[in-house]
Amino acid sequence: MIPGAGQPNMQQLLQQAQKMQQDLAAAQEELARTEVEGQAGGGLVKATVTGSGELRALVIDPKAVDPEDTETLADLVVAAVKAANENAQQLQQQKLGPLAQGLGGMPGLPF
Repeated sequence: MIPGAGQPNMQQLLQQAQKMQQDLAAAQEELARTEVEGQAGGGLVKATVTGSGELRALVIDPKAVDPEDTETLADLVVAAVKAANENAQQLQQQKLGPLAQGLGGMPGLPF
């Protein structure tokens, strides 16, 4: 039998893993800079979050403000932030999904 036959080149595997980790870090940085929006009430409330889920802005149309009904406004805010976070999660899947799958397939890595 030939020594090392069928065995992956360890140096090559380490280089692949390092490149994937660099790509993953770059994608995470891009997510932190990218902003996505969610809205509720037909656009009366809009929330902007980063791709990593950090709330950056909240815009409330004055028509949504009824001093007699603050519960509805609170519900709209929650719904807008939730929608924005769902959009951020979709963006994360697009950016990180293929990278995480690639890292998960590398033997010996804890991903």
